[in-house]
Order: sequence, then structure tokens, then C-alpha cells
Amino acid sequence: MAGQPRTEHRPNARHRPGTRLLFLAFLMATQLVRAGDTPLMTDLIAKATQGDLRAQLSLAVRYRDGKGVERDYQEAMRWAHLAADHGDAAAMDFVGHAFLSGNGIPRSPEIAFGYFRAAAGESATAAWNLGQCYFGAQGVAQDIPKALETWKQAAMKGHGRAAVTAAMVYLAGEGVAPDPGEARKLATRAAELNDPSGLVVLGELQFQAGEIVAARANWTKVSHLKPVGPTGNPEQPADSMAAQQGADLLRLIDHRQRKAEPGKFALIDVPHVHQGYNNCGATACTALARFQGAKLGAWDFKHLCPSPLGTGTDWGDLLKAAGKIGLRWKLVTFTPDEAGFDQATAFLRSELDAGRPVVIDFKYIGPQYPGGEAGHTLGVAGYIAAENLYILCNPAIATPGLQLITAKDLKHYWRSDHYGELSNGVLSRPAIVIDTP
Repeated sequence: MAGQPRTEHRPNARHRPGTRLLFLAFLMATQLVRAGDTPLMTDLIAKATQGDLRAQLSLAVRYRDGKGVERDYQEAMRWAHLAADHGDAAAMDFVGHAFLSGNGIPRSPEIAFGYFRAAAGESATAAWNLGQCYFGAQGVAQDIPKALETWKQAAMKGHGRAAVTAAMVYLAGEGVAPDPGEARKLATRAAELNDPSGLVVLGELQFQAGEIVAARANWTKVSHLKPVGPTGNPEQPADSMAAQQGADLLRLIDHRQRKAEPGKFALIDVPHVHQGYNNCGATACTALARFQGAKLGAWDFKHLCPSPLGTGTDWGDLLKAAGKIGLRWKLVTFTPDEAGFDQATAFLRSELDAGRPVVIDFKYIGPQYPGGEAGHTLGVAGYIAAENLYILCNPAIATPGLQLITAKDLKHYWRSDHYGELSNGVLSRPAIVIDTP
């Protein structure tokens, strides 16, 4: 149940595993690594068997990631549990995250929440994850003020991502009144901690305030944290994505201050809203609704749909939700072939030239995704014809959510057969657009 770190029996201090049990663990572990044995692994196993909590957690990480040993989620959890059961906060966070993600074990947000709550007082990362649970209703009833309180505590402990996430929630007014002053204070804290997304958001706040030199400095700084290219890839790790976003925002400074030129360039100012757990569909649609003047948050939009918080949203329900707040949207689709992409991008540019952003759906394929694939809903806010680039407004990245994508990558990712009953399982290039008379 929520609040209890584990569902199975937890030995008390007088009945912890004895020497014989630890010796058996040592034998099992050495048998698993013998084929690719290294002095480091042998040393770690020896220390872990003797009860070294740091070594136990290190082994858990190595087995989870397949670093220096064959990946084995069961072994990872076994070593992590040994450290967690002796009160190691980092190990409790490790176990909680495994249950939250369902990485190698059956997913259980309730168990995850219990672990995060138990460790949050000592672990900034656990406090960050606990805030994620409160914000996204994972294993506990949604409580956005509690999420913000928890993230602030994590920020005080040095967790930059918690600080910048709280800043974005205050900026968007998601579940709380908008508070630009508090947002700037938290973004500044994140930037002081050299958090990549913190540098992006603080730069954006400076840009909006006319502090262009300061914004440029922060975006330059973040763009140097990781290797960047002319454009990025939607599947980049978060830190690399933030660095690339900084580089993209530097390129867009002049574009964001110029007028649109139909057929050549368009960039629409779309409100950015930070998405919570598995809420990209409702969040991208909230941005479109706010663009049209609606005053609601992403979770408000999600509540207009029948699916529970933390679960995917059928696009048919998103269209119905828009109707409930007086907005007229429609679904358009294009074939996933070359001809369909040409038609889709021609239509996309015509919408952008008319000053109307568009919501689209991406599909990712690969062994790193549960079931071999995943999807993501986001917006398109502009294009640069001379460079054959498109400008996305992505709820999954830092405010302002803008990032550049090549036409080649757009062709590859803009496809879906899982956007709900409307797709009927047929692969296409779907888009939600404003329905005009």
C-alpha cells in the first residue's frame, strides 16, 4: 500500500539476513559475472557481500544498465533491496524508480510512491520523484501544491531539475496561480546548479524581459554542455536535448523578432505548458486551446477526457474535450508515404501561414521502449523554408518548448497508428487543427 516501502515482509534489525545468506548471494553473483569478470566487479561483490551499502547500490546500477556485466534486472533489484532494507536513501529511490517505470519488474506506482516518500528526507532525487508522483497522480491522489512544495525541498538540496520543473509549473499556472516572480527565482536556482533545462528557462525569462544579452549567454552556456548539431533528434537524452535546444534558441533569436513571410517563414507564439506523467496529448492540446484564448491547465483538459490521469488519451476524446470548452477542432490525416508527406507539409505550412498552430503525433520504435514502441503528441509552431526546417512546440522539454527539426526527421517521426479509435490501427500522419468555417 502507498506509504510502505515494500509489499513483502521486511526483516527487522534482529532478523536481518545472516552470513550464510550473504555468502550464497556472493556465490550467485560471482557465477553471473565469471564470463566477463573484472577486478572492479570482484571487488564490488566482495564489499557488497560484506554489507557495504554503496557497493550494493553500485552493483544494482551495473546490473540494471549492463555496465561491465550482463544486464540482469532481477540481480539489480536484489542488490538494491539489500541496501534499501538497511535504510539507504539512494537505494530506496532506485527501487522506487524501478517500480514507477516498470523497468524489469511489474509496474506499481503505489509501491514507488512509498519508497520515494521514505527516502525524500535524505535524497534530493527521491524528493524529485516524489514530486513527480504528486504532480502526475502516480500512486497517490494528485496534489500540485504538494508537488511544488516537494520540488522546492529537492531544489534546496541541490536538485536542479526539481527547481526548473517547479518554475515551469508556476509560469504556466498549472494547478496554482501563475507566479512569474517565483518562477524566475526557481529558474535562477536551477541555473546556479548548472541544470541544463534551468539555463534554458532562465534564458527564456530573460528573453521575454528584453534581456537579450543575458538570454544569449545562458543559451550559449547550455549549448556547450553537450555536443550539438545543426539540429537535434527527438529521441536524444534529456541533457543532450537541452543543449541542442539552447543552440536552437540561439538560432531563433532573430526569427522570433521578425514578421512572418508566407511561403518563406512563420513562427507562432504558442503558450508552453509543462506536461506531467504520460500527459502529452492533453498538454499539447492545452497549448492549442490557450492559443485560442481558453484559460485552463493541462490537467483540466485531461479531466475533460474519460481516461484516468497517468494514462494515454484517445485523440477522439481530445477533440470532444475541445468541444466542451467551445472550441472547434478537426482531425486531418495523410498517408505515411512520400506523396503523403508532401501533402502533409504543404497543408502544415498553409496552416502556419494563416497563423494557426497544429498538433501532430510522433511514433518512436526501438527496444528501449515498452513493447518496442512509444508515441508523443506535440505542436508545430513554425517553419523556415530556406533551410527546410520546422519549429516544434514540445510539451516534454523546457519552456519555451521550441526546437528545430529537419524535414527528413519530421518525415520519419510524424506517423502514428495509436492515436485512438479514430486511427483504426492504420498508420498515417495525423494532425489536430483548428476548424475554420
